Amino acid sequence: MSCRRRRGATRVAVLGGDGFCGWPSALHLSASGHEVTIVDNFVRRRADDELGVQSLTPIRSLSDRIEAWHEVTGRRIAFADFDVAHDYDAMIELLTAVRPDAVVHFAEQRSAPYSMKSPSHKRQTIDNNLNATHNLLTAVVQSGIDIHVVHLGTMGVYGYETVPVDLPEGYLTVSYPDRHGEMHSRDILYPTQPGSVYHLSKSLDQLLFQFYARNDGVRVTDLHQGIVWGTQTVETERDPRLVNRFDYDGDYGTVLNRFLVEAAIGYPLTVHGTGGQTRAFINIHDTVRCIRLAVESGAQVGDQVRVMNQMTETHRVSDLAELVARTVGADVDRVTNPRQEADENQLAARNDRLLGLGLAPVRLDSGLLSAEVDIARTYAGRIDVSRIPCRSYWNESRRSAAEEQSA
Repeated sequence: MSCRRRRGATRVAVLGGDGFCGWPSALHLSASGHEVTIVDNFVRRRADDELGVQSLTPIRSLSDRIEAWHEVTGRRIAFADFDVAHDYDAMIELLTAVRPDAVVHFAEQRSAPYSMKSPSHKRQTIDNNLNATHNLLTAVVQSGIDIHVVHLGTMGVYGYETVPVDLPEGYLTVSYPDRHGEMHSRDILYPTQPGSVYHLSKSLDQLLFQFYARNDGVRVTDLHQGIVWGTQTVETERDPRLVNRFDYDGDYGTVLNRFLVEAAIGYPLTVHGTGGQTRAFINIHDTVRCIRLAVESGAQVGDQVRVMNQMTETHRVSDLAELVARTVGADVDRVTNPRQEADENQLAARNDRLLGLGLAPVRLDSGLLSAEVDIARTYAGRIDVSRIPCRSYWNESRRSAAEEQSA
């Protein structure tokens, strides 16, 4: 296969390109003809060592993954190993050497439960996530290169509404009177209601993006992503050495993937509290497509941060558990909710911009649920059942409630 850069292709740096969303996104961009450089310092793999858990799927070293991709496709992916949050000089060197048209920013600690485990985890999350984002933005300005920053944010910056409102894509139009009684209108960032320190860090990211877009003209797309489910993509399925990671533990396992693993081994589906919380979801196939669509539409981004809600559907957690139970056969167990949140909410959100760019969503009823259970059963011997429950509590009252239930 030719590795020549196709017309209209871009040079893309993927920060955090060894991770759950970063790795398949890097492959999808490469398969689409873009020149990809991955930046990673393997902090996510070190978190596995810290937590004493491993990906359900046996993931190879990044060097093996990159070599396998070259063998399968003839395409090369470059790699730079440094800490985006703390090695600013390396970031400047990368930008000036690669001169990317776009930087996709996944280099942030992505787990809400992990961010709430302890004071040190809270501090680590803020230190890494805010420094990584700010280092990238200042480096883009210093380099003088017109770089489009594509950031993976979260729907969690909005909080979880308890009133029936369709969340807009990033902005709310407000009107207010001046001192003379004249009315004025402006778009403001939708008021954030972060539910964890992780979500708080993403909320603060928004202010950094807004400042650098307005002050320095940095082009930014902020993708507010829902909960990702699924494991494999078209690209990661091409060779066993390319397999994506599959997290099932209480810290990093997203709710649907956790349910699928529980169903695969006959473990009750752990629904937190009433299960009345409505969440936004997106399949991993759509995640990588959304990243590509954002990168390839960078010319549309001006001096206002472009916010797109990267989600395809919403479900109540209890309904999701019942769907999995009906599909693959499982029992449902309600446990104390470790999170400080309302028992019920009516989350709904708009995603017009990604649909307008051509996204054709993968739905939960697509048959992929059973395929994911098959993956879990294939690697069932790697499951540590003791790591499935969430052991991170948002505050002492939540911890006490869980202890009382288990007593």
